[in-house]
Amino acid sequence: MDSIVARRKKDFLLTGSLTFLLGGARSGKSAYAERLATALPAPWTYIATAEAYDEEMRERIVHHRARRGEGWQTLDAPLDLAGALDSLPAGRPVLVDCLTLWLTNHMLAEHDVEAECARLGAVLSRPRGPWFVVSNEVGLGIVPDNALARRFRDAAGRLNQQVASQADTVLMMVAGLPLKVK
Repeated sequence: MDSIVARRKKDFLLTGSLTFLLGGARSGKSAYAERLATALPAPWTYIATAEAYDEEMRERIVHHRARRGEGWQTLDAPLDLAGALDSLPAGRPVLVDCLTLWLTNHMLAEHDVEAECARLGAVLSRPRGPWFVVSNEVGLGIVPDNALARRFRDAAGRLNQQVASQADTVLMMVAGLPLKVK
C-alpha cells in the first residue's frame, strides 16, 4: 500500500481529506490517483469531466474505464463538478479526473470561469471523505501563440494554485513517480 495512504488512512475516512495530483501529459497522474483511492475501502466514485467529441477521445475514455475495473461508480460531470461532489455521501473515496478538462469545457461554453472556479473551490474546501483531484500542470512549457491558449494556461494556473492551497497533500507526478510537494 502506498505510504501516503497508509499513514493517513484513518484520517481520510473519518475527517475528509483533499489530495491534489498534478503533472504533465502521460505522467501517470490518473493511474496513481486510482491506486491511492483503491487502497481505501470501496465503493469508489470516479467523477469524469471529459466529453467524447471525437473517436480518439472516445478511445481514451474506454481505456480509462477498463483500467478502473470493478468497484467504481462513474459520474459524468463535464460542467457541474461542484454539484456532483456535493451529491455524494460522506466518507466515500472520490477521484476527480480532471480539472483541466472541466476548465476547458467551461471556457468553450463561454461560462464565467472565475465564478465556476470559486464555486468548485468552495466545495473542495470541505471534503467529506478522501478526495483525490487530478489536474494537468500546463505552465512548464512555452508561452502559447494564441489568446485562447494563453487564457486557458493562465486560468489553469490560477485554478491549480487555488486547489493546491486548499489541499492537504499535493503530489507532482513525473514519469510515473510521485513527488510530494505539500
